[in-house]
Amino acid sequence: MCAIFGIYGHKEAAKLTYLGLYSLQHRGEEATGIVSFNGKKSCMIKGRGLVSEVYDEKTLASLKGHLAVGHNRYSTTGLSSSKNIQPFLVNHRKIPLAVSHNGNFTNTVRLYRELEKEGAIFQTSMDSEIIIHLIVKSKKKDIKEKVIDALSKIEGAYSLVLLIDDMIVAARDPYGFRPLCLGSLDGSFVVSSESCALDLIGAKYLREVDPGEVIFINKKGLNSQIAFSSPRRSFCIFEYIYFARPDSSVFGNAVYKIRENLGRALAKEAPLDVDLIMPIPDSGNHAALGVAKEARCQFEFGMIRNHYIGRTFIQPTQFVRDFRVKVKLNPIKSLLKDKKVAVIEDSIVRGTTSRARVRTLREAGADQVHMRVSCPPIKFPCFYGIDFPTCKELVASKYTVEKIREFIGLDSLYYLSKEGMLNAAVLPKGNFCTACFDGDYPVKPAKKFSKDILEK
Repeated sequence: MCAIFGIYGHKEAAKLTYLGLYSLQHRGEEATGIVSFNGKKSCMIKGRGLVSEVYDEKTLASLKGHLAVGHNRYSTTGLSSSKNIQPFLVNHRKIPLAVSHNGNFTNTVRLYRELEKEGAIFQTSMDSEIIIHLIVKSKKKDIKEKVIDALSKIEGAYSLVLLIDDMIVAARDPYGFRPLCLGSLDGSFVVSSESCALDLIGAKYLREVDPGEVIFINKKGLNSQIAFSSPRRSFCIFEYIYFARPDSSVFGNAVYKIRENLGRALAKEAPLDVDLIMPIPDSGNHAALGVAKEARCQFEFGMIRNHYIGRTFIQPTQFVRDFRVKVKLNPIKSLLKDKKVAVIEDSIVRGTTSRARVRTLREAGADQVHMRVSCPPIKFPCFYGIDFPTCKELVASKYTVEKIREFIGLDSLYYLSKEGMLNAAVLPKGNFCTACFDGDYPVKPAKKFSKDILEK
């Protein structure tokens, strides 16, 4: 999913970018980077690990300038190597160009081959690098026209922030797959994946960057244009289900409230006869609260999360995921013993994590374990930035709900219906991308993906 952040016109640009990335850590834990510019020289700090591990007072002090862009990496396209850490920075004719990108292009292979034939030499295996090559090779004269010309050649999902000389550019694809918002602070402008980052630095939330909009921010102020249009909106509904922080506003709605709505819808569709309702912390908390309120049933935290362990789903390998499942959550045996328990999950992707958790609950003494999931079965791969790229990784693409119930070891299993999910999401139903549930892809992916280029 990745986190992107940018700020223009503030003397503490790098430090504010650090804080912004800190609040967006949930969107990527693999690596992080910041590029700053003081009008004469660009500076960059990048590294593998969490924001708190990569930066310190000394490194942040070296990032001089009144504008900066930052990125937290969560790999979907490109190897998990240091060369793929963003922002991706180059100097072209003594002008710095840096890109922070959230999303996935669907025409990467074609663009990659075309650019190589024209002489482009790629330094990474990320699709994000293509943006820089397209800008540099554009025949347009004005830099703003070059950016729009480059983006016009890209298909798929992107929310991005660019640093180009003494200017920051924010852009969002015409379908609006990934979130991006605009804020202000002491006369400066801020761009962020989510509004929670604006809250942390004390910035005022202005609005979302519109789908198809390109915003240019420099010393003259802000210039915006709707450069691209699409036949529909395709907001990623998984932002509401799992990814976004509950204290953020995404796609015009409070994430907290949507997750509670999802839980209420679950309670209506699948009534429960249990002793207590418990979430899988933390992403299942608010859906579980909605279930408990609607069902008028006891709500408890049956498992306590170790907050020093990162988000299990977004770790790059299954080995690390399995280890962190065991360390991340610990059951409260005195609460669970001999009880009929309903566990509320935000989603089931591979099924192995849920299986391990249910086994832990039974070992803790739970008499019955039922599970309710606040979205439909995930059956299809995502080509727009979520890390389930093949059907073989998705348990619901291979097995029926009954088989999944048996595999996880549950007394009962129920997924929220697509209709119930869309009703809970408040916005008109046609505004969301639901391809991972129904295979209806708003932007058709290329039929053939090259393993040499799209290394997973």
